[in-house]
Amino acid sequence: MLPALDTAPALLVAAPLLLIGAGLVSAPLFGLERPSTRLGIVAAVAAVVVTYLHWRLTVTIPWDGGWLGLSFALLCLGVELFGLFDAAILFAALARRSDRSAEADAGEARLAARGALPAVDVIIATYNEPLAVLEKTILGALALDWPHVNVWVADDGRRAWLRDYCVAKGAGYITRPDNAHAKAGNINHALTVTSAAFVAVLDADFVPQRPFLKRTMGFFDDPAIGIVQVPHSFYNHDPLQQNLALQGALPDDQRFFFDAIMPGRDGWDAAFCCGSNSITRRAALDAIGGALPAGSITEDMLLSLALLQKGYVTRYLNEPLAFGLAPESLDAFFVQRARWAQGATQILFLPTGPLGRGHRLRHRLFFLPTAWFSQALMLMTSLLAPLVFLFFDVPPLVGVTAQSAIFHLVPVVMAQVGGIVLLGGGRYYPVAAQVLGTFQSFRLLPVIIRTLVKPHVHAFKVTPKGSDAAGGGIQRGIFLACTALMAATLIGLVINAFPDTRIVTQGALVPMVAFWGLINVVVLFLAAMLCLGRPSPRAEERFAWPETVAIWRRGVRHAAVARGIDISVSGIALAGEGLEVGEPVRVRVRGVGSIDGRVARAGGGRIGIAFDGGDSPARDRLITRLFTSSRISGGISAAQPRVPLWTATRAMLARIVTARMELAPQPAAPSRPEPDDMRLEKRTLVLPPAGAAMRLTRTG
Repeated sequence: MLPALDTAPALLVAAPLLLIGAGLVSAPLFGLERPSTRLGIVAAVAAVVVTYLHWRLTVTIPWDGGWLGLSFALLCLGVELFGLFDAAILFAALARRSDRSAEADAGEARLAARGALPAVDVIIATYNEPLAVLEKTILGALALDWPHVNVWVADDGRRAWLRDYCVAKGAGYITRPDNAHAKAGNINHALTVTSAAFVAVLDADFVPQRPFLKRTMGFFDDPAIGIVQVPHSFYNHDPLQQNLALQGALPDDQRFFFDAIMPGRDGWDAAFCCGSNSITRRAALDAIGGALPAGSITEDMLLSLALLQKGYVTRYLNEPLAFGLAPESLDAFFVQRARWAQGATQILFLPTGPLGRGHRLRHRLFFLPTAWFSQALMLMTSLLAPLVFLFFDVPPLVGVTAQSAIFHLVPVVMAQVGGIVLLGGGRYYPVAAQVLGTFQSFRLLPVIIRTLVKPHVHAFKVTPKGSDAAGGGIQRGIFLACTALMAATLIGLVINAFPDTRIVTQGALVPMVAFWGLINVVVLFLAAMLCLGRPSPRAEERFAWPETVAIWRRGVRHAAVARGIDISVSGIALAGEGLEVGEPVRVRVRGVGSIDGRVARAGGGRIGIAFDGGDSPARDRLITRLFTSSRISGGISAAQPRVPLWTATRAMLARIVTARMELAPQPAAPSRPEPDDMRLEKRTLVLPPAGAAMRLTRTG
């Protein structure tokens, strides 16, 4: 075939690319939510992969070459086949996605028609998180719109101040004498002192929305449902968004998992508990001994596997019903991802794991931790293979020409990436996935290998939150590795660009390897930028606040009215001028009350007021409004950004040539009418120059 391709017309050589491009463009016309369309996409991608593998096995392996070349080529082939196996599992999941919102509507209606609703124990597991993190979760749980909620704070840190806070707010407080089995042991101990028929588990930083239980509890009318899980949504920016200044230009890196993969797994009854934001039937727990399995540091996934063996399914509702903190620093990011990778690997060695008895084939496949292995192996191989070729003249493939690459190689990449983009519902961003995957593989690949060798010697590490996870810092090891690989790739390309210095004997392959290497350089450059941690500019997340507030100044009888710009638990920004820095004021916020504070910044038509940090009912109401009411004016927005693929890709690539860093404001939720007694005349607060009289709007 190769000679024919070498002499074939350009249109014939490009035919696979043209056909795949036409398929990717036309597929949405058939309705991407239709099962037949999704199966058609998977079948088309599979056909391209099978054709590619035939070429790969029959043409590109030096079967009659030397042992070194054959060994390296087979190693690269093995990694590639492993990656294709994992991709097949991913495509299978994406082919059968679910949407449970209609079922949630029906369940909510049934619950509303009932006279009595079951009690729910809400367990907030904590170890060392500060009050600034915990207070939001505790107050949010206490504000849940459900008649019988028992909020319990399970404190493995045994902190007296937290006990006092819980008593003051009306939450239960639980401790135990030791920290055996870490988070799983903490929750299991809490289960022994609680008794409700259903148990909701929240991590210390995840704030439930008011309708959290109303939207989920109806699923338990089906006796086969053991767990209901909702996505992890975030009110802050993750390290990829923060360090590359992509706030507003790219969703958080977990959206593909929670918005595409988990609905797909749910379609196969293979969704799993993700720890926080889940509700579990206590009878299901009783069926496995009344406790979470403690054999893995990812006890949540293991719980779903154990319940599957008893016939209980984990149901997934893809609605943002709880918001938490994405990792706030690179160190926190790696603590979290290392724990996930270790735990997913550990379950391979457990009787309840995917290799244990009693699981269906699809569950075994979906719970294999292949994604962690294949991503790290493939990305590291893709970085190192060109260097082995450029410096040692040992190619990963042989018999490749420009025509055969266009006919075979490029189409299989285009088909797989395009298929995932279509089936992922606009949540998959290839460049971002490549950069983040490369970045984390440097640290996670050694972790995975160590866990395979010694699966049960890894301690549970809590992801740092709040003040314990200060942003900034540099991942020096990864940064040096990225820059070294970039330099080596560029040096290798320069050496082989000239006949007098060329190491590679197959000169025709140099242009293709150069293209491959330059892609690696772009990815490595962005990964290196990601290593340079940028601290968050604010201690508390701010939200758009388009409403007016009243301001009282000391010694002034009447209040002024100012238009809000944004607000946080620690302060508010207003439009106006003339207040003096350090001046004490009292701010009245609709639906919250009056909060004392001081002017922290003034000038340029903007006033910044820092609230006093003391505990007060008004502060509690502010937290509740900002973090538990995504459907009203101000606070968290439940709308997840939908960024076009090209827009996100362009923004990422632009970071190579620009250092401009901007924060995108949180989009404001639609406003709603306020009670009559809180209405204020809406005029901008204008404070006059020295010696002039103030213009104030009177209230009451």
